[in-house]
Amino acid sequence: MTEGINVLKKAAPYLRLYKEKTFVIKTGGEIFTSEATVDSFAEQVALLHELSIKVVLVHGGGTMATDLARRLGIPVEIVNGRRVTCADTLEVVKMVFNGKLNTDLLAVLRKHKVPGVGLSGIDAGLINASRRPVTRVTDEKSGETRDVDFGYVGEVVSVNPAVIVHLLAGSFVPVVSAMAGSGQGEVFNVNADTIAARLAVALKAEKLILLTTPLGVLTDVDDPMSLISHIERQELDGVIEGHSAGGMRVKLEACRDALDGGVPRTHIISGLRPDSLLVEIFTNKGSGTLIDVAKGAAGT
Repeated sequence: MTEGINVLKKAAPYLRLYKEKTFVIKTGGEIFTSEATVDSFAEQVALLHELSIKVVLVHGGGTMATDLARRLGIPVEIVNGRRVTCADTLEVVKMVFNGKLNTDLLAVLRKHKVPGVGLSGIDAGLINASRRPVTRVTDEKSGETRDVDFGYVGEVVSVNPAVIVHLLAGSFVPVVSAMAGSGQGEVFNVNADTIAARLAVALKAEKLILLTTPLGVLTDVDDPMSLISHIERQELDGVIEGHSAGGMRVKLEACRDALDGGVPRTHIISGLRPDSLLVEIFTNKGSGTLIDVAKGAAGT
C-alpha cells in the first residue's frame, strides 16, 4: 500500500500540470497486433480521460493495409517510409483506416467507458490536403535517386480543428483516421504522424505523443539499450540526418514540425510495452524518447 501511495505522490505534480490540457496521441497498426495491446492502450487512454486530460487520438494502420493489399493481389510500394497509393491502394486504405481499425478502436474504448467519436480528416473539413507532386527522392534501401509519383497521397494544406474543439468541449475523445480531402471532393492517404503533428499545432496541444514499435529513438536499431531518452530541438536536425530512416525519420520530422509550431513537448514511445504511455507522462524516467525545445527531464 505504501508503494502505491508513493507512486501517487510522485505523479501528483503531473496531474496538476496536465489537467484540462490537450494531448494528441498517434498510434499505428502496432497496437492492433493483439487484443491485449489494444486493450492496454484503451485502458491508459481511459485513465487520461478520467484525469480531465483532453485526448485526441490519431491512427494509421499501415501494416494491416499492407497485409490486405497483398491478400488482394495489389502491389505494395513504400518509399522512405511513405506509401505509394494507387487507386486500388486508396480503396484498401479507406477500408482499413476509416472502416475496420477506427471501428475496432472505438469499440475497445467503449469497453473502458471512453466516449470516443470516430472521424477522418475528411469530416467537417478537418484536414484540407492537396495531391503530392511528383517528387525526386533517393531511396534509402537501394540508394537510387528517381522521380516518384506517390499517387493519392496528400500534403496537408490547412487544418480546421473546429469539430475537434467542439467534441473536446463536450468531453468526447475524437478518434481520427489518417485520411484527408480537398475542396474538389478528392480523398487522400496522409501520413498519420504528419496529421497528428498538424493537429497538435492547431489545437495548441501540450503534448504530441507518437506510439511505434521500438522503445523510442535508438542510435542502433538492433540494440534496445541504445535508446536516446532526451533530445533537444537544437540537436534534432542532426538526429534526423544521422540516426533515422524510413518510418522513424517521418516521426522525427513530425516532432520537429510540432515543436516549431509551438507544441512544447513531443514523445516517441513504444506502443507495445505495458503502460508505456502512463510511464512516459507521469514519471521522471519516462519510457521512450522525449523531444522538447529546452532541456528538461524525460517523462515530463
